[in-house]
Amino acid sequence: MKYWHAMLRISNVEESLRFFCEGLGLVETRRQEVEAGRYTNIFVNTPGDTSVQIELTYNWDPQDYPSGRNFGHLAFWVEDVYAISQHLTEMGYTINRPPRDGYMAFVRTPDGVSIELLQQGERLAPREPWASQSNSGTW
Repeated sequence: MKYWHAMLRISNVEESLRFFCEGLGLVETRRQEVEAGRYTNIFVNTPGDTSVQIELTYNWDPQDYPSGRNFGHLAFWVEDVYAISQHLTEMGYTINRPPRDGYMAFVRTPDGVSIELLQQGERLAPREPWASQSNSGTW
C-alpha cells in the first residue's frame, strides 16, 4: 500500500489555485473534467514530487461546504516558515496561528481548510512581527 493523495472540495477554481500554486508554491500536474459527473479534478503537488498529491475537486453545480475544519489539516514542510507566512500575508491571507516559535504556522484556504506550515530542519530564532502576534480565528 502507498499513500497517494488527499481530496479537498473547492468552491472556486481560480481562488484555490491562487492559494495552492501562487501562495504555497505547488504546481498543477493534471486536470480532469468529467462532464457526466459534472465535476473537475485538479491535482497539485510540490515541484518535482508527484508521490503525494492533493486532488482539488470542483463540483460544477453550486454546493455549500461549511467549515473545512472537520477535515483537520494538510501539513507542508517549508524552507522558511517566516518567508512563506509573509508571502501569504502579502497576498491577503490571514495567518491564523503565526509562527511565533519559528517552527509552525497555520493558514486557511479560500474554502476554510486548515494548512499547517512546518519549518524544515531546526527551528528559526523568534522574529518580529511574528513573535508578538496572537492567534486569530480558528486554525
